[in-house]
Amino acid sequence: MKHNKIRSIQSSQIGNVITVCGWIRTIRAQKSFSFIEINDGSTLSSLQIVADVSLPLYEDLLKKLSTGASISVTGELVESLGKGQRWELKAHAMHLFGTCPEDYPLQKKRHSFEFLRSLAHLRPRTNTQGAIARIRNALSIATHLFFQQRGFLYLHTPIITASDCEGAGKQFLVTTLDINKPPRHSDGNVNFTEDFFHKPAYLTVSGQLNAETFACAFSDVYTFGPTFRAENSNTSRHLAEFWMIEPEMAFADLDDNRECAEAYLRFLLRYVLDNCQEDLAFFERFIEKGLLNRLQQVAETEFAHLTYTQAIAILQKSEQSFAFPVEWGIDLQSEHERYLAETYCKKPLVLTDYPEKIKAFYMRENSDGKTVAAMDVLVPKIGEIMGGAQREERLDVLEKKLRLFGLHPEDYWWYMQLRSYGTVPHAGFGLGFERLVLFVTGMENIRDVIPFPRFPGHAEF
Repeated sequence: MKHNKIRSIQSSQIGNVITVCGWIRTIRAQKSFSFIEINDGSTLSSLQIVADVSLPLYEDLLKKLSTGASISVTGELVESLGKGQRWELKAHAMHLFGTCPEDYPLQKKRHSFEFLRSLAHLRPRTNTQGAIARIRNALSIATHLFFQQRGFLYLHTPIITASDCEGAGKQFLVTTLDINKPPRHSDGNVNFTEDFFHKPAYLTVSGQLNAETFACAFSDVYTFGPTFRAENSNTSRHLAEFWMIEPEMAFADLDDNRECAEAYLRFLLRYVLDNCQEDLAFFERFIEKGLLNRLQQVAETEFAHLTYTQAIAILQKSEQSFAFPVEWGIDLQSEHERYLAETYCKKPLVLTDYPEKIKAFYMRENSDGKTVAAMDVLVPKIGEIMGGAQREERLDVLEKKLRLFGLHPEDYWWYMQLRSYGTVPHAGFGLGFERLVLFVTGMENIRDVIPFPRFPGHAEF
């Protein structure tokens, strides 16, 4: 059926007869007329419908209408005399698609985010979730625009893998074996040769290793897909399923990587500031005062640059007390990262050259023998928002590092062959998409910025 999206309505249509469809947010019913507010998800703003007794079957319709019901309305768009709206629709005809009972849980009142997580199938109808979904959409579009404009190839990497990119072992097993009676070897271990893939297979934690293979043929590529980590964490910053953007660049070093990451983040923020003004104003009003200034600053400010070693010295000299101790060789915690970005630098910061022992096996070893060519991008409020590195392109060094990390080089034979057949300096980084959405919206819990959060004990929807 032909109809107008509420977002597309313009002042030039005043006086025209148009049709809109949506879900009722509120009804203020009088004896001879009613105000009905509907929303179709295309914009934060709802449209006010004015219905009166001239509407066919007005009284019968009114008895069936309630918050949550779905309707279409055809009528004349007129200027509104009320506050907070430029126009309203004077109804000529109305069709009721679906009624809604009185126990509909999303009445017009504030609901806690925790309560709404229990209604993941309905919470998209709330203002907050609607704004988050539109911002996710804008950030997705901006991601593709940025990399496409730079000549990157969009790549679909496997979701099922036999490799552990991070070397941490926290992966979800994918199997068709009978979990109650799996086949076993004589030593009691599960015999995976009888499984679907004839070996243990897992949901991927990253598309990076596969992306490197295409970077070594197409120069610049990027992935944007789901990743999974079986980390038994119930914090506000962790999900078991989340989305990652991972560019990989051949003929690139750590400086090229840093430049791309900074430009990408600035591009994202400028795009949402230009295209999501209404939704960002909503988050500024109800979630975080000063949000727009924070985003504007990151979009327009030159990033600071420090080495990990310099950062440790700064933290040790700081008068601020930290819950986690600070010494060279530690993995920086969120409190350390936020202090460096918010208090010390007062702007975005790129940290480089981390200790080898706290970073992944594929990161290029520096000449000092202690650090690797790694980088993390830190921003106010969030801390780390991106992490990356120049990749180890030397075969002998890579094999040594795999063994050092307790991994088996034979499991990475294809990855190692990239270092034998025309190896090149290459680099890349990863951006956790949900962490980006947290940063842009000011939301506090990562479970509220993904449509259907997956975390320990929760995979209902």
